[in-house]
Amino acid sequence: MTDATQHIDAAEGDTVWVEEVSLIDSMPRWLAMGLLFVVAVGIWDLVTRMGWVSPIILPSPSETLADLIFVGRNLFTGGYMLEALWTTTQTVFWAFLIALGIGFLLGVLVGETKFGERAVLPYLVAIDTMPKVAFAPLFIAWLGFGISSKVALAAFIATFPIVVSTAAGLYAASESERMLFKAMGATRMQTLLRLKLPIGLPYMFTGLKIAAVGVMAGAITGEFLGGGKGFGALIRQSASQMDTPRVFALILYLSLLGLLLYFTVVWAQRRIVFWNKEERAGGLG
Repeated sequence: MTDATQHIDAAEGDTVWVEEVSLIDSMPRWLAMGLLFVVAVGIWDLVTRMGWVSPIILPSPSETLADLIFVGRNLFTGGYMLEALWTTTQTVFWAFLIALGIGFLLGVLVGETKFGERAVLPYLVAIDTMPKVAFAPLFIAWLGFGISSKVALAAFIATFPIVVSTAAGLYAASESERMLFKAMGATRMQTLLRLKLPIGLPYMFTGLKIAAVGVMAGAITGEFLGGGKGFGALIRQSASQMDTPRVFALILYLSLLGLLLYFTVVWAQRRIVFWNKEERAGGLG
């Protein structure tokens, strides 16, 4: 038995082992996150004050805060940054929906048919191993410099996790459960809808969480390489002017958009997969 446990002699003479919880593990999430934030900002401020890193590369927290306020004021007053954020939001939204639709259909094809597993899946894996950024010029050539090429690239990046998680979810039903449905005379569609999909939903939502992160990366990458009027274009412009505080501020606001999408998926999972208590134990999901 490790030192992390201690025993308590019960009244009946039995020995009960209780795991000791350290102080840091017993902290509420908000307190732990707050302390980590304070420590990180303190180290950041120390590095910039001591001049260990050039301010052109790493701005100070105060400079970044000033730009955060500037960007926030521009957003709340309906300035040009609000239009840029709205453009990026539309890109992320439509790309996520397209990735969800295509990824689910391909996942069902792979998870439900031998043809999908043996013929389609190897091609999907081969495509996923390719550097997806390299496809950006192709999407721009095919769809132009507008929002369509950014949506296509972001959906392209976010589709594969949904395919894999959907297929894995359909495989999750045990052999005995499938045989029971077959013995009861259930059709293939009834087995899919009433057995495999409910059991596989937690796996599918795991893929959606990964896709929610990937779709943000795809949208911003598309705006970097293909121009446009989104937040990615503003970051590229600020970086070309060596305005690193503005770059940091824009990235932080983009992270809020990513967190909003991620926690929307988490919220949907808790409402739809309400019976799966294990997914709620700890973590962000």
